[in-house]
Amino acid sequence: MCGMNERERNILDAATTLFMRYGVKRTSMNDISQEAGISRQTLYNAYRNKDEILRALIRYFADRAYCEIEAGLEEKPALGDRLDLVFDRIAVAAFDLLSESPNAADLVEGFNQISEEEIDASYAQVRGLIATILKPYASEIEANGLTTTQLADFVQRMVKASKSTATDRAHLLEMLQTLKTATLKLAGVA
Repeated sequence: MCGMNERERNILDAATTLFMRYGVKRTSMNDISQEAGISRQTLYNAYRNKDEILRALIRYFADRAYCEIEAGLEEKPALGDRLDLVFDRIAVAAFDLLSESPNAADLVEGFNQISEEEIDASYAQVRGLIATILKPYASEIEANGLTTTQLADFVQRMVKASKSTATDRAHLLEMLQTLKTATLKLAGVA
């Protein structure tokens, strides 16, 4: 999961650059091959079309965030710090990336139309990670009437909602802080 070959990473980085600059609809496979410095045939050998590239991008971003979170967990034993790490890699980084693009709406629309399965899989991956982070606090969470799975599902869905409803970065951080405070309270840490 945490590894990808250089050619795939090069293609997906090129596609990301172009999608952010011009939007999904206005970016062609030829544009992507040129940006990646490879032949069109090499690109088509890796990905049949933009839909496949969009699906691969979702997996790429989700896997990269997941691996970065996993790598950072050992350095962050406190639940609040772990939640901050998840929120930063899942919500804040995505929000910042989309905020930099004049074609963010086109990019999100492209992701949503093409990649529902990959999006659902990435959300399930995040829920599982959050549940694992919450597991040491299971007895306190259960004393508050929830399971770690239920709380992980709630946290993941609120993180997702915060990304799309925040009016700006400060508002996003405020919503995530509220979610963190509530989660810590339910886990008996606050």
